[in-house]
Amino acid sequence: MKDLRPKLVIITGPTASGKTALAVDMALQFFAEIVNADSMQVYRYMDIGTAKPLLSERKGIIHHMIDVVDPDEEFNASIYRTSAIPLINKIIENGRTCFIVGGTGLYIKTLLGGLMECPASDPDLREDLINECKEKGTPFLHQRLKGLDPEAAGKIHPNDKTRVIRALEVIRLTDKRLSSIIMEHGFNERPFRVLKICLNVERDQLYERINSRCDRMIVSGLLDETQALLAKGYSSEIRSMKSLGYRHAISYLKDEWTAEDMINNLKQDTRRYAKRQLTWLRADTEMIWIEPNNNEFIKLKIQEFID
Repeated sequence: MKDLRPKLVIITGPTASGKTALAVDMALQFFAEIVNADSMQVYRYMDIGTAKPLLSERKGIIHHMIDVVDPDEEFNASIYRTSAIPLINKIIENGRTCFIVGGTGLYIKTLLGGLMECPASDPDLREDLINECKEKGTPFLHQRLKGLDPEAAGKIHPNDKTRVIRALEVIRLTDKRLSSIIMEHGFNERPFRVLKICLNVERDQLYERINSRCDRMIVSGLLDETQALLAKGYSSEIRSMKSLGYRHAISYLKDEWTAEDMINNLKQDTRRYAKRQLTWLRADTEMIWIEPNNNEFIKLKIQEFID
């Protein structure tokens, strides 16, 4: 029986690997539109710190799921999937190829595999955990999670307050490990046929790219952008402002770090983030790993897939 599911091309890879430039180049050749799969580029006013592509870099290619919420609005994988699927269907119905481009593995996994049924947040429990986090620190709660659900803890950074708290909340509300719930769900929905391309950049080259990008962010005005966000009333405590780049700029603006501390910590934390992305991506056995600057081969793979 012929498989009639819509086709999607995924272009992913660690931060600074060259996803955007590659995707735009391929989109120009395949009459495609791009749906963003970067969890930070959905926020308005956050351009430099998220490495959001400039209009000139988009070269006329339509980009969706960029600048869709304000920095203090709730956004997560569930909202992403609910928002992205109608866009994808419309793109395909209009006879265009659809590229999903970004490095947020959970967004891509949820988009392709479906949503888990997890309990809604409990306000009282959430407040207790937040207060405990303020008092004892996120690493303390991460250690607790490690004792309750080692597998989930191993996939969450010790300073990722939002995900640590949510994992503990799910355990308390369900009496189940989050990792067990994920395993039971399996992300086995398959609404699309998919070609998954991942840029495979040699480690030293990737780290050099990351370091250069961090330098460019500072020169391009990351500090001014962060100050503008604070001036708009966005608290340094909201989730988006605790992300890479912005939290580093805030520490400098608060005189907690020197300029040298800020840039060194930004580079180091971004390299660590890239390592976590690679761990996630390598777990996907469907991923096709391709060296950068191999555009002709990538073009061939896409052509074979969409024909």
